[in-house]
Amino acid sequence: MKDNNWEVSINGKKFKVESEAIMKPKKRPKTSTRKEQLGSGIVSSAIPGKVVSILVLEGEKVKQGEVVLILEAMKMQNEIKAPLGGVIKKVSCATGQRVEANVPLLEIESERGDNV
Repeated sequence: MKDNNWEVSINGKKFKVESEAIMKPKKRPKTSTRKEQLGSGIVSSAIPGKVVSILVLEGEKVKQGEVVLILEAMKMQNEIKAPLGGVIKKVSCATGQRVEANVPLLEIESERGDNV
């Protein structure tokens, strides 16, 4: 291989192949990691998927561990639970929406009154 030229062998026959310059991959937007979100009021999914159902409304009180959202990923429905008890401050997704991993879906203000 030299620069963008290759010699390949298919079924014993040799071919010379030339390619265009290799493009650099696009950078993904920075999202917080799952580890950064644990213990905060940010509710996200560790995997990408489709929001099937949002079980809470803004202003509604939730308990730690309560199911707040159902996300479908790989043909399975996954329960997304509140990481802490508090009040739903913001809903950042909609039913039917496809979401990426670690993107905030809901925000909870803790019972202690902390803005997270």
